[in-house]
Amino acid sequence: MRRGVTPTVYLNGRFLRQSMTGVQRFSAEITAAIDHLAAQGEWPDTVVLTPRQPRGDPPKEAVPYQRLRLQEVGRMRGHLWEQAELPGAVRGGVLVSLGNTAPVLAGRRQVVVIHDAGVFDTPESYSLRFRSWYRTLQHGLVHAGAQVATVSEFSRDRIVARLGLDRSQIAVLYEGADHILHVPPDPSTLDRHNLRPGEFVLVVGSHVAHKNLEALREAAGMLRRRGMVIALAGAANADVFRDVPGGVLVGRRLGRVSDAELRQLYETAAFLLFPSRYEGFGLPPVEAMACGCPVLAARGGAVEEVCQDGALYFANDGRPTIVQTIERLLDERGLAEQTCARARERAAALTWDAAARALGDVVRRLQ
Repeated sequence: MRRGVTPTVYLNGRFLRQSMTGVQRFSAEITAAIDHLAAQGEWPDTVVLTPRQPRGDPPKEAVPYQRLRLQEVGRMRGHLWEQAELPGAVRGGVLVSLGNTAPVLAGRRQVVVIHDAGVFDTPESYSLRFRSWYRTLQHGLVHAGAQVATVSEFSRDRIVARLGLDRSQIAVLYEGADHILHVPPDPSTLDRHNLRPGEFVLVVGSHVAHKNLEALREAAGMLRRRGMVIALAGAANADVFRDVPGGVLVGRRLGRVSDAELRQLYETAAFLLFPSRYEGFGLPPVEAMACGCPVLAARGGAVEEVCQDGALYFANDGRPTIVQTIERLLDERGLAEQTCARARERAAALTWDAAARALGDVVRRLQ
């Protein structure tokens, strides 16, 4: 690198070749925010590196970046591309990887966002192959000197405990909530799923162990007696997560829904029920808060830290129980409105531009 020349920033664009899940959502939204900041001169020159589009695959929709440049590199795909080919394409620059994985060979001149320590803390949720690879890789990245960032104080503490880093070595950048407001709601959603406004409770999540959807059984009978149904949106990646045998037999499964459908569901549900016992951030609650949907969430993980007083909380193993909290929301006059008012204020402070600025501070320290 020539003296006085600021190195280029490279974004690991592997997420652009993956299906949309929570981590890919984070990657896509913060990359869009980086592009927005770059257009205003608030982010350094950046190239997004991606694997080549496989022959025969249908072309993906073009990503409308204003300032970020897309560049296909290498011949491989997946982890092989990331570990073997990506490091050679970023020589002399700073690499930013947004989705838990990064090339060990990129060494110290990289930032990797590790969203949580779930592969260590909730192994029952993940396939053996997946959790073994992630544990090995993340220990390798720490040993190589990669700068780690994460999405909550809770995740920072768990990563410190599992990967042996000093707390001061891990940057925290909260995720945003504003993306859900950029998509118009799909008014046909309720008819398609035979739902009525205010007469269903929305659950967003997949049936894996830490999402704790078994807790819904406790609430289902009481809701049914009040003429309400549980609507479950979401699907899991079978290559990553271990499904819980038996499945949830309460409510109505909607499967994977679009952003437009999800916004309509948030805006017409009686409330969002989020029983997860382990979250590194918890995106559905903040999306719901931004849309004016009351949130009832389990204590534990990062959700209380992130949502603060914009949600009501129950304890999966104590009081108040899930049923008691639901009854309080439905029966206490004015509580839903008061909770939503606090929720909108909290959600307004959670923006992708703020997350991108926090990430930019980390990147500049490596330039």
